[in-house]
Amino acid sequence: MKTDTIAAIATGLSNAGISIVRISGDQAFAVIDKIFQTKSKAKRLSEMDSHTVHYGYIVDEEEIIDEVMVIIMRAPRSYTMEDSIEIDCHGGITVTKKVLEAVLKAGARIAEPGEFTKRAFLNGRIDLSQAEAVIDVIHANNELALKNSMKQLKGNVLHKVKDVRHSIILDTAYIEAALDDPEHISLEGFSDKLRDNVIGSIKELSELINTSENGRMIKEGIRTVILGRPNAGKSSLLNLMVGEERAIVTEIAGTTRDTIEETVFLNGLCLNLIDTAGIRETSDLVEKLGVEKSLKSAKEADLIICVIDASTPLNQDDKEILEFIKDRKAIVLLNKSDLDSVIEEEKINLLTNKPILKISAIDQTGIKDLEQTITEMFFEGNISFNDEIYITNMRHKNALVEAKVSLEQVIVSIENEMPEDFFSIDLMNAYEILGTIIGESVDEDLVNTIFKEFCMGK
Repeated sequence: MKTDTIAAIATGLSNAGISIVRISGDQAFAVIDKIFQTKSKAKRLSEMDSHTVHYGYIVDEEEIIDEVMVIIMRAPRSYTMEDSIEIDCHGGITVTKKVLEAVLKAGARIAEPGEFTKRAFLNGRIDLSQAEAVIDVIHANNELALKNSMKQLKGNVLHKVKDVRHSIILDTAYIEAALDDPEHISLEGFSDKLRDNVIGSIKELSELINTSENGRMIKEGIRTVILGRPNAGKSSLLNLMVGEERAIVTEIAGTTRDTIEETVFLNGLCLNLIDTAGIRETSDLVEKLGVEKSLKSAKEADLIICVIDASTPLNQDDKEILEFIKDRKAIVLLNKSDLDSVIEEEKINLLTNKPILKISAIDQTGIKDLEQTITEMFFEGNISFNDEIYITNMRHKNALVEAKVSLEQVIVSIENEMPEDFFSIDLMNAYEILGTIIGESVDEDLVNTIFKEFCMGK
């Protein structure tokens, strides 16, 4: 591990009220002493107490660069567990760059992307899952994603994985001890106890794995496709939910020929809305391509909102769409409820078993019922963050699945009355795989790849 002193701009490089330049490493105080002066030129910062704030100037060869506040944090009570300095300077691009240049000139080097957090990991302040949670906090685009990332940052994934690993290593250690000293440690009857322990671990891993689909939707949003025949009111619904004229709305059928995507937030849920081309038989090549793209989007959707024009009778296109959504998570909207309806809900019920709601995109009625129904369809209408942690990282999910497979192989070996050393092989394999989640058994290339995703200064 590199132990030299690093520095970077921690805030975005744009004109703002304040910018922060971070310094971390053994020579952090030597660096700041060269470039920081108080008004009275009193004590050096290296002589000050940890976790204190100091007002003064950043200077370069006696020339004042900026008026600043400096926060000092001594190891190990800092983000990196190293001596750390944060310089709060004015937020102009030029002045921030000049402050950083002075820091580098005084002996620091420019930090690599994510190097501050990487040092926090390598120095043992956080595990790898917590380090990955840092970037999830930064990229969170909704409140639920932020809450879940903060739970992971606090160590919820770490603790669950550690609990399973602890159970595995206790069983493995007992088997190894018994094989080494059979005269004093007996394996008689141990298979039953081992089976119970492994089944318990499999259950815990399965519970985590089962949260990953909801975790994906929390992190990335619920992929929601608006589907229907031309002129059913799909684009009007999109505009209503987005709150602006995002899609062109005309009385001409087939106006939308490509997908239009927008993001809306609904009771804490993030919906990635996709307005699609109207579904119908057509000889127009461009429109036909649009219809094919619509169906492809619908097949990949987490939720389909099927829009039907209630002011006209069901036609063959409507029936085919209702058949298409039968085995998918979907809601049927009877649009244009402000007009006289000619559609009987009973007929739709015969074609599909999905919730049916009445709405008017013109009068903006029924939208609250739609929002409530969507909320109830996901997370059982209530996302609890009391004890729940949702797996949002695909790397974590894959490791959990692999570890579960290894533990299931232990059960197979027990049932087939295989020698005990076979148990140890699969137990240790699961132990090592779970270790990759928290960084206790992971190669340097993976660590470097993860931290390269970070921004400068983090």
